Amino acid sequence: MRDDRSAGRVTLAQVASQAGVSLSTVSKVLNGRPDVSAPTRGKVEELLEEHGYRRSAPTAPEAPLIEIVFHELESAWAMELIRGVQNVAKETGVSVVLTETGTRHSPGADWVEGALRRRPLGVVLVFSTLPEDLKKKLWSRAIPFVIIDPAGDPEPDVPSVGSANWAGGLAATRHLTELGHRRIAVITGPRDMLCSLARLDGFRSAMGMAQIAVDPELVRYGDFHVESGHAHAKELLKRPDRPTAIFAGSDLQALGVLEAARVLGLRIPEDLSVVGYDDIPPARWSSPALTTVHQPLVEMAEEAARMLLRLRKSGRPGPAARTARGDGAGADRAAQPSRPDQADTRIELGTRLVVRDSTGRP
Repeated sequence: MRDDRSAGRVTLAQVASQAGVSLSTVSKVLNGRPDVSAPTRGKVEELLEEHGYRRSAPTAPEAPLIEIVFHELESAWAMELIRGVQNVAKETGVSVVLTETGTRHSPGADWVEGALRRRPLGVVLVFSTLPEDLKKKLWSRAIPFVIIDPAGDPEPDVPSVGSANWAGGLAATRHLTELGHRRIAVITGPRDMLCSLARLDGFRSAMGMAQIAVDPELVRYGDFHVESGHAHAKELLKRPDRPTAIFAGSDLQALGVLEAARVLGLRIPEDLSVVGYDDIPPARWSSPALTTVHQPLVEMAEEAARMLLRLRKSGRPGPAARTARGDGAGADRAAQPSRPDQADTRIELGTRLVVRDSTGRP
């Protein structure tokens, strides 16, 4: 018997034979059916991965929906992203499904099995990156995905939409130095997130441009939530040499700073200037209204959803792959490499400073 693998033409029947299972079992694995044991699923997935299969046409109908996946849904920041995806979904006549899973770095390992069963048109992921095994599973079913606001540095084969974090940090801090502040603190996000470090680098650059030394004691790492802004601000503002201004790496942290200042009897902006980041709706309704860096969250989500639909339409959900036919009757056709063009799948949107009432001269 001729070895069709060398020609890139292995049928699903041959995959079933190599795995020691029936063709219907291979079909169940391909379609994300739950009634397959974990060892069998793993063996079949390994063989499909080895042959680089992706489905050219699913046997199960695709759901007319876009799935957006977060590690948490409790913030106004998440609502802005949902609004952007919903805008594009409404324009194109599809629905949106929300999933909460995993950590800020990647979705939970069990999430992908549900996604394979749902068969969405594509997935928008609000994470740093996607583990290799999850990427391969989505590619093998021709389900495209886009990462939005990447907190890490996504691999070249991962489509993503982000924003100019360094420029945002620079603009926020320059605003404070131009007002005359010299003792400026920064409360950024986690140490292991690229957006946190980029905003901090922008802060350092602006301080250097103003010939102001950065005091390491005034550099704090939070988690982008209100509580961390409040806790760090209380410590900073109780110092005898307290800062006259604080740049917070998110609006939520900035709201925590405002509350800490209120509790300590400090006036904003007379005693303390505060700049946030994101420009979520509550920023304009805080008291006083928050000066902040506008991150185009809605537009970022819209771009991610449109990119997803372009990838779906072009049939290029992932890197070089072979197509697989599910009938088992003939040889599977080897497809040409279909790696997305990086110029089309890496987008960074601009940020801008919005000056309101929480900043003034020291």
